[in-house]
Amino acid sequence: MNNKTLDVICLGRAAVDLYSEQIGAPLEDVSSFKKYLGGSSCNIAFGAARMGLKSAMLTRVGDEHMGRFVRKELARVGVDVSHVVTDEERLTGLVLLGIKDKDTFPLIFYRENCADMAIRENDFDEAFITSSKALLITGTHFSTEGTDLAARTAIQYAKANNTKVVVDIDYRPVLWGLTGRGEGENRFVSNESVTQHLLSIMPLCDLVVGTEEEFHIAGGCEDTIECLKRIRKVSAAELVVKRGALGCSVFKEAIPETLDEGVTRYGVTVDVLNVLGAGDAFLSGYLRGWIQGETTENACDYANACGAIVVSRHGCAPAMPSREELDYYLIHRNEIPRPDLDPVLNYLHRVTTQRLGRQENTKEWQDMCILAFDHRRQFVDMCREAGAPLSEIAKAKNLILEAAYQGADELGDQVGGTGILADGTFAQDVLNDITGKDHWIARPVEMPSSRPLRFELGNNVGQAIATWPANHIVKCLVFYHPDDEISLRNEQEQKVMDLYRACCTTGHELLVEIIPPVGTKIADDTLSRSIERFYNLGIFPDWWKLPSPSKAAWKQIGDLISMRAPSCRGVVLLGLDASVEDLKAGFNAAAGEDICKGFAIGRTIFSEPTKAWLRKEIDDVEYIARVKANYLEMSSLWQQRHCESQNDSSAKLMEA
Repeated sequence: MNNKTLDVICLGRAAVDLYSEQIGAPLEDVSSFKKYLGGSSCNIAFGAARMGLKSAMLTRVGDEHMGRFVRKELARVGVDVSHVVTDEERLTGLVLLGIKDKDTFPLIFYRENCADMAIRENDFDEAFITSSKALLITGTHFSTEGTDLAARTAIQYAKANNTKVVVDIDYRPVLWGLTGRGEGENRFVSNESVTQHLLSIMPLCDLVVGTEEEFHIAGGCEDTIECLKRIRKVSAAELVVKRGALGCSVFKEAIPETLDEGVTRYGVTVDVLNVLGAGDAFLSGYLRGWIQGETTENACDYANACGAIVVSRHGCAPAMPSREELDYYLIHRNEIPRPDLDPVLNYLHRVTTQRLGRQENTKEWQDMCILAFDHRRQFVDMCREAGAPLSEIAKAKNLILEAAYQGADELGDQVGGTGILADGTFAQDVLNDITGKDHWIARPVEMPSSRPLRFELGNNVGQAIATWPANHIVKCLVFYHPDDEISLRNEQEQKVMDLYRACCTTGHELLVEIIPPVGTKIADDTLSRSIERFYNLGIFPDWWKLPSPSKAAWKQIGDLISMRAPSCRGVVLLGLDASVEDLKAGFNAAAGEDICKGFAIGRTIFSEPTKAWLRKEIDDVEYIARVKANYLEMSSLWQQRHCESQNDSSAKLMEA
């Protein structure tokens, strides 16, 4: 199968899951939901991609917002979406899910004539199926005449081209029309017609995966071993029985008299929050080993571990572990009864899945030229000095955004990333406008100039940032020195710790900006000691924003981050109100420092034009032009830093 460019194509359900946020409430009493990617096939494609497999999705979605969401979520982890077909006549499927207790998970499928159930054989060709090592189909897509024909056509192409066929029985009686629409939670209803239909598919399979109840419907009785024997009579497929907390058992040849006589790998016991999606996670893990030709024992271990991690978390697709996270868990699984509470595992989940995360935040940002105008107090001061009303601040910030857009357009591919740092106090319109575009976006939470640190959003900062778009980076400026008086230092550290925990809960990236207070003694190790202190407290920001360090300080910072937080996004340089020459020197000092990803500078760029505009000495057009020119000058100096640094070194050598 060396000519195969894909590892697995997943054909089946594509949906949006709305998970209740109130744990323990009946679904009718739930008041709010979180939106996730859903549908068993989508979950498996998503989970397989997180396992490092090259997966593709074969389905339909509606020509609407939720369809675009499904496609975007798949694409952001690297799933091939070339065959996610847009259906202009139908809506994307939707599921409402609740978590009542450890055994009760009510759900309602909204799938009347939904898009994925309209998939047809002309939505793909033989070449697409041939391009994959495996084709995975979930049981729902054998439940109607149209989807059954599409699935069997795909299987026909697979059998003719050395593509393995995998069937996840994924039995939902409601989706076969065997229960009332409100009985989505019901996992088993016996039905001879469904059994015969599934038995007709078994001879075509290379791998069949299901729970004991799912094998009961495929085999036509409620004795698991007898069902496996009936399937074995018609199929040589590898049969994998998911056994929940007991792990799984695999049967490749004749069926023995007990499940334990198969290749059996027992899982570890974890506290269950939510079983929904655990089976999809299980199969994603199993495919990692099975497709890559590893031992059955390894495949089972991957599968059991993926399932154990996901049952402890809220949601399906977002709970899927990354490869690095799974490998860590396999080493330490007996020490982690609560995967959802383990700080190392959660950190690995956070940083490794962010690398595969939202489009705006997942590119490897390099040479970033960020225009920072999240300042609030400084704009108020400028208005008062000019005798201008405070209402002018919002107008000014919208004009600065236009300058940022124009500057970014002119820079094009010359730099690795552009973006803004803006506030929600005066620049909410700015944030609304730029969100959804390919720019880096951060916004502040701190009360301006506060020391000790206070949050502008109030004490419940987690509740506040939960309303922010997912790609907005949470920025917190703290005036901090590692030698601060201990009570002040502890108070500030606790605030940052609370914010970090809130970001871990909401999924937002965190940028911590450290500025040593005026009047404190600054040495080469001051910033690295500050960063190390936060790491020692269990605070691992995604970004750091720092005043320009010396070359000696850069080495300490780089070595520390590389050792303690290798998944850190990097450092961006702040500007304060520094002169162009001082900023140029700081840029040159950063040359060759891989951890430094760019600058986020504001006042040097916008202060003088803003003062002139507020005094009505220049109009909007000139204001935009001046801010843009200053921004491009900073960007040019940033790009030239390597050359300038090399020239300085050469000059020193010549002088010597």
